[in-house]
Amino acid sequence: MTEPVSAIANLGPASDAAFARAGISSAEELRALGADAAYLKLLAAGTRPHFIGYCALVMGLQGRPWDDCRGAEKAALRRRFDALKARAAAARDRHPLEAVLDEIGLRPPRRGAGA
Repeated sequence: MTEPVSAIANLGPASDAAFARAGISSAEELRALGADAAYLKLLAAGTRPHFIGYCALVMGLQGRPWDDCRGAEKAALRRRFDALKARAAAARDRHPLEAVLDEIGLRPPRRGAGA
């Protein structure tokens, strides 16, 4: 049986709707993608970046309360969050044809584009 996204700790009905807009319809899909790939899909679908929401997702996938992240772990998550925001912004700024060419391997990666 498929579980809704909201079956994951810290995620509720609003998360079900947001992840559905991003093409993620179940907790199983979300777990398989992992926090970073799923969050990138959320951003690509138009969800505004929110650090606490990202923390809630990461902690929820670990079965931990959303506010359990502190100190060095929180600082590391902030760096990951900032990097994801930058990737999402760069993807929005690319011409759609560039994305297709990159996806099918017809262009070498751009220098400094990060992988």
